[in-house]
Amino acid sequence: MKKKVGLTSKIFAGLILGAIFGIILSKVPGGFVKDTLLIGGILKLFARVFVNGIRMLVVPLVFVSLVCGSAAIGDVKKLGRVGAKTLGFYMATTAVAITLALILGNVINPGVGLDLSNVMTSEPTIGQASPLVDIIIDMVPVNPIASMAEGAMLQIIVFALLTGISIALVGEKAKPLINIFDSLNEVIMKMVSVVMLFAPYGVFALIANTFATVGFDAMWPLAKYMIGVILALLIHATVVYMGVLSIFGKLNPVVFFKKFAPTMSVAFSTSSSNATLPLTIETAEEKLGVSNSVASFTLPLGATINMDGTAIMQGIAVVFISQVYGIDLTIQSFLTVIVTATLASVGTAGVPGVGLITLSMVLQSIGLPVEGIALIIGIDRLLDMCRTVVNITGDTVCTLVVAKSEGEFDESIYYSETKTTA
Repeated sequence: MKKKVGLTSKIFAGLILGAIFGIILSKVPGGFVKDTLLIGGILKLFARVFVNGIRMLVVPLVFVSLVCGSAAIGDVKKLGRVGAKTLGFYMATTAVAITLALILGNVINPGVGLDLSNVMTSEPTIGQASPLVDIIIDMVPVNPIASMAEGAMLQIIVFALLTGISIALVGEKAKPLINIFDSLNEVIMKMVSVVMLFAPYGVFALIANTFATVGFDAMWPLAKYMIGVILALLIHATVVYMGVLSIFGKLNPVVFFKKFAPTMSVAFSTSSSNATLPLTIETAEEKLGVSNSVASFTLPLGATINMDGTAIMQGIAVVFISQVYGIDLTIQSFLTVIVTATLASVGTAGVPGVGLITLSMVLQSIGLPVEGIALIIGIDRLLDMCRTVVNITGDTVCTLVVAKSEGEFDESIYYSETKTTA
């Protein structure tokens, strides 16, 4: 029986074939066939349809998933201090993750050496610097429908969070509305899957167009982008998370890694926090000594709202794409990225591929070309696997620290020898 080729393999094939075709095309003399029929016709058609498909999903995906995510946070009031500590940990580490990524991105400069400023389809809309007070005021939409039509992402996020929290506070009477949003969320996730089926062809067209313009010059910047993301993920997992575990949890990080390694391997292979969740909960309770009452709350919540790995990818990608297109970002732009990515993490679904859709939202929030996603989508699956490991590691470290502070932690289980079965 023939083995079915997965979407990831198809996208990677599209990336490789597009690069080869683009390099060959770059050697062909200009003329009607190259410039009009191929670059300005067929490649442009497939590339723009794919990019428009991604952009089409941004507003509905962000709004609906954030409403669902924040409505689920309504359960926080049942656990009082545990809920407050968990939310505080998740939001704080996400802000640290995106800040780390932006700093590291500006040190590595992944986009330097690749210039696509001459192929932008429209001028970027980087806003002028505004006082902090005005930025905060502008986050609250006067007309939410207009904000959605205009793609004002911070305003959409604020309105979605307010809607979800209000649904949670209403309680039982809002149950029918929660069911509607849950159904909408499922439909939009399916729409994401359908659009991603077109990804191999869109990636082929976009990458072919890039290499036809710049040739081999794109290789080293892409390698620097990958190195930057992986390095930031390593720093966040080993320095930030293990620092928190050592300082606030007073626990040995080496023991944590030894016992949590099998769960990490599952997260790496599935690229899904949600798919790994049952094993994460089992490991936290049986091998790390967390009580069921804490683990069953903090870990599902983390799979919903704690996406530090995704935030890191978005931070490095913002720097990469801004440099590739020759766009200088202001301090205000970086602050907008930090706020947008942190708040958007509440609604980022724990399934493969959705991080790219929310990346397009972050790019739109500061006026960067969404087309830049095409440069990184072909290599994103490997990075997606890496950042999923970071996501579940953050969920579990938070669970350990919160459980220990609440007296819901058995240290003897944490330091017991891990039993292995033949």
